[in-house]
Amino acid sequence: MSGPRESTSFTALRGQLQEAAATFAGGPDALEGILLGMVDDVDRAVREPLEIFPVCHHSPASALAMARRLREKQPKVVYLELCEDMAPLLTELRNCRLPVAVQAFAGDVEGFPAEWAPLSVVAPVTEASAEYQAIAYALDTPGVELVLVDRSSDHVFQWDRRGEHAQEGATPPEEAEAALHGEAVGVEIGDLRPRFAELEEHLLRHGKVRHWSEWWHQYVEVPLGDSDHDTYRQVMFLIGSLFRRLAPGEGSRVRVDEDRERYMWTRMREHLTATGTDPEDCLYVCGAFHAASRVEEFGVHGGSDTFAISPRTATTWQYGLIPSSHAAIEAQFGLAAGSVSIAATEWAKSLKRTRVKPFRLEGQAGTKKPGKKTAAALAPAPQSTVAADKLTGFLRRPPVLDGLDEAELLGWSVDIVRAARRNGYLASTADAIAVFETSILLAGMRDRAKPTPYDFQDAAVTCIEKDSVPGRRDVRRLVEIIMGGDRIGQVGYDSLPPLARDVYDRLAPLELKLEQRGVRRALLDMASRPELQACSDVLWMLRRLMPQGAARPIMGERGLGERSIQESWDLALGTHQRALIELGYEGVSLEQVLEQRLRRDAYGAQATTATVLAAVEDATLYLRSRRLSDELGTHALKVLATERSVDGAPEVLRRVRALLAYYRTSEPVLPSWIESFVKTGYAHYCTLLPTAFRDEDATVGQVAAMLGFLFSMESLALSLGCDRTQLELAVVQSHPDEPSKTALLWAAQVQLGTLSRAELRARCDELLDNPLVVPAYPRYLSGFVHALEPVPGLADVVVEAVSNAFGRLPDTVLLPRLPLLITTLRSGASDLAPLLIREAGRIFPGRLAALDTWVPPWRTPQTDPFAAARPKPAPDVHCGATLLTTHPATCDAMAELLGYDGGWAQSEVPLPSGVGLLATHPATCDAVAELLGYDGGWTGTAAGPNPSGGAVLTARHPATADALESLLAGG
Repeated sequence: MSGPRESTSFTALRGQLQEAAATFAGGPDALEGILLGMVDDVDRAVREPLEIFPVCHHSPASALAMARRLREKQPKVVYLELCEDMAPLLTELRNCRLPVAVQAFAGDVEGFPAEWAPLSVVAPVTEASAEYQAIAYALDTPGVELVLVDRSSDHVFQWDRRGEHAQEGATPPEEAEAALHGEAVGVEIGDLRPRFAELEEHLLRHGKVRHWSEWWHQYVEVPLGDSDHDTYRQVMFLIGSLFRRLAPGEGSRVRVDEDRERYMWTRMREHLTATGTDPEDCLYVCGAFHAASRVEEFGVHGGSDTFAISPRTATTWQYGLIPSSHAAIEAQFGLAAGSVSIAATEWAKSLKRTRVKPFRLEGQAGTKKPGKKTAAALAPAPQSTVAADKLTGFLRRPPVLDGLDEAELLGWSVDIVRAARRNGYLASTADAIAVFETSILLAGMRDRAKPTPYDFQDAAVTCIEKDSVPGRRDVRRLVEIIMGGDRIGQVGYDSLPPLARDVYDRLAPLELKLEQRGVRRALLDMASRPELQACSDVLWMLRRLMPQGAARPIMGERGLGERSIQESWDLALGTHQRALIELGYEGVSLEQVLEQRLRRDAYGAQATTATVLAAVEDATLYLRSRRLSDELGTHALKVLATERSVDGAPEVLRRVRALLAYYRTSEPVLPSWIESFVKTGYAHYCTLLPTAFRDEDATVGQVAAMLGFLFSMESLALSLGCDRTQLELAVVQSHPDEPSKTALLWAAQVQLGTLSRAELRARCDELLDNPLVVPAYPRYLSGFVHALEPVPGLADVVVEAVSNAFGRLPDTVLLPRLPLLITTLRSGASDLAPLLIREAGRIFPGRLAALDTWVPPWRTPQTDPFAAARPKPAPDVHCGATLLTTHPATCDAMAELLGYDGGWAQSEVPLPSGVGLLATHPATCDAVAELLGYDGGWTGTAAGPNPSGGAVLTARHPATADALESLLAGG
């Protein structure tokens, strides 16, 4: 593009650069065009009527020059390169302790892809930054207007692709201090760094430095620290033009940069036109990269109506302040670790050296109260129409050798040794001397008269760290701490969103300073102080909503139907203040945010039945909302009906059991939704059962959970109208191929009564007797272990099967399978292990000495288990004889009927009842003996015929004789 006519201010510099290009390049070429173009960019920016102030983010030199210029010029309007929609929030900075970040947050997006949500933009602010000096001056000086002119937060995402955001700021590490910004997109004033990788590598190599932050400190910060205003501006214009002209042609990034510049100049011209402000009374604060812009819209007299600003989307943005830190800024913007802390230290030293009075917001936390103003405000400096050439002198001037400050370096050396001792290093006074001398040596090797903090850091690592780090902090981190440390900001109470203030108010009875960083221990005794129950409710909701560690219970628990009377908590709300503030973007109270999140989880596209039931449980547990629980429970019924897999069956079983137990103990009747859920679930799992047994993707634990649901909910389901035949048919139709599922099917058949325990034991024995099946027997054991979920009554059979496996399986088969069995018990059946252990403790002997003679109960002869309960007849007492002697008339009538005319015989020895009757009628006795399978005959003795058959039979079976006699007596 063709710019305005060149001025004569930089004629000498142009001639020198042309000679240099001809000398190094051998004639006019691209190098001459780049060098002369840089001078043109500087000339153009300097001659702009609206003064441009180029800055670099978190640069003490920029902040110092800004404070000087503001007191000299005293502009009436300050245009600042910052998202224009963040302007109303800047006044809240006075309630915070820096560093903090201004944040724009959008939870629900419209006009952007849904997977981008939530959207977040942050702009960190530190005291050692030029933008803070401009903000403090504008807000605390009467009659001064602060205008933010950069693109809005909505345009940040309109113009940039989501994939580029990860490149704009480095991914923060996992440390809490470095993750204060989360995944927000960072926006800063003056992102000044070479975009040409070869250029940066060249500068670092010839500058004898390790990273860009060290190069900038050595070759820009130090030379510009004491320079005048014109020199500072021209040098920064030159650096911005160099990086801009040597930037590779990244089409998307260059387009965004130029659009931002068009946006800002369009906004400034609109403001100048609307207010009629003289451009001489304004100051435009922007990054040096954008100050050397070549777009048509550049300048007050640039092209008008050539850039159309697109409208914002329908996304609703919310704004707030979040705490920031030096580490978070370094991590997000790819700066070297400790560079922002070193910049803060250099800022404090520069203020003492130059005695420049910085601007601070009145009432700013963490700053000293200003004294009485004795001097009147300075009059504005006269404005020069033509800026003199300061670049030629600056570029030709040899570097100023700053003398060694031995006291400062000695203090650093002593401090680092003291800090190293506290952190476990075996450091001594000799190490302090070594660090001191090595710092000077390294500075000399790098052509520096004075060791920089980076030289000192390298020397400390070399002399102290040796080969290991005894503590959690290495020497490099210790140097950062003694140089100023990682300062972490805090948002004041008045600048917090309503939800955060409500949380602090509701937790006030704890009498703890929760706004401070660190962990606070809270003790809650609800028995003596019932008002602490409300604090307990807040803490449990915070534990559910905030990151881990913000609210951690030490003692006490909250479950369905359970309430603790004493609790102990570790609270770190000050450390996690960003998370608490972002909760305030979602609602005005914790209850509202929790309800919204539960609904989002339950109605999400990826929601499963287990997810919805978890939401029901949380709604009951934390909100005690029957309305919300019933609504989510009804939705869980709909989700269950649409599921075609059994992946969530274990979680569904666990949560339904817990909810049923809670409602049965706390409600007079079960909610209608859970009755419908049991009824639908019974039919649903019966339908899926045959498929799950054959499905290779369905694990044995999932199938066991299905059977557990069917068997444990069977009584309730049948009472609600379900048919047990459906379950029986599902089991009959199941034909698994996997051994573990086969064992699970056998357990289900035992529960249904179609397979007896004896048959199950016989099948297990057959498996052990079959050498072809023996290698797979441990897989059957895995199925039996999982079978304890639906059929816990099989614990004795499972113990028997495991014992037989250990006793009969060869080591080649058993030992490789032992890890599988152990992992099965630990991961998939951890809640079933106590049942097995309890049953094994009942069966096995309790002492080692009894083990040698112990016989397993499954190897002892089987006896009638009810024999001991039956009443045994008394010895020598015969029911028949007693009955006959008690009722002799009946016996006489029976004898007369049979033709027997004998009388009652008196005998001292009582004969078995019925003996005389048997001897008189032997045919009857023989018939009974033949019926019972006795083939003995009658034998005679000297005393006469002895009814051997009847007598012996009567002696062996007295009960039969008694019964026969009773029958005859009754007839």
